[in-house]
Amino acid sequence: MPYVTASDGTEIYYKDWGKGPAVFFSHGWPLSADMWEYQMMFLATNGFRVIAHDRRGFGRSGQPWDGYDYDTFADDIAAILDTLDVTDVTLVGFSMGGGDVARYIAKHGTARVKKAVLTAAVTPYFIKSDDHQNGVDKSVFDWIREGLLKDRAAFIDNFGELFYGTNHNPDAASKSVLAQTLQIALAGSIKATFDCVGAFSETDFRPDMKAFTIPTLVVHGDDDQVVPLEATGRLAHELIPGSELKVYPGAPHALVFTHKDQFNADLLAFLKA
Repeated sequence: MPYVTASDGTEIYYKDWGKGPAVFFSHGWPLSADMWEYQMMFLATNGFRVIAHDRRGFGRSGQPWDGYDYDTFADDIAAILDTLDVTDVTLVGFSMGGGDVARYIAKHGTARVKKAVLTAAVTPYFIKSDDHQNGVDKSVFDWIREGLLKDRAAFIDNFGELFYGTNHNPDAASKSVLAQTLQIALAGSIKATFDCVGAFSETDFRPDMKAFTIPTLVVHGDDDQVVPLEATGRLAHELIPGSELKVYPGAPHALVFTHKDQFNADLLAFLKA
């Protein structure tokens, strides 16, 4: 399987399919590159080269004890893009993966990057603070940490209801999809899963938004119970000059699955524009 070695020796797994203009996908918590299978299949059969990695600690990548911060995540992505010598790439980040995109652009620049897509992303700031009153209260993230340490499998299994919005729409995802999601999530280490809660909730990407000098698409569902639109997606759009915001009515957090046909069409149109 293809791997690159990060600066601290961690092996980072990636998929590299198809030929054509390059698109790099960064996954959400607590998943892996496999969450992008419908997008990667679609784009690879429509003339694009698609690349997606398993974030350190998750999927088939190495599981170090530390390094679960966005500077390191951005460096891991840089190692892949540099090794493959990818240019004119579109970076697509989902949920915490949106932070990967933001920090990569802010830290490594846009020499290799043509466009960016923030999908149900935690950017620009997730947690509630004195200057971000729309953010999610710290108690929610404490609840997540407690759940992981008490019974990680049960917590993630139950979290699927919010992730896919099946508590609002029982038909949004099948039991099989929920089972697949749990299987993917449990392949990650508990340490990575735990530490990333702090990373995606507490990292302030508002300064990183200034680095978005490339065409950017922001996609978010207005029924996102995990990463609320008003606290994140809409604000990211306001902070990135010239960005395009697409709000999917009734879409939950996992819109890349529940609204995959709409999202794939919008993504393809953005890539070709």
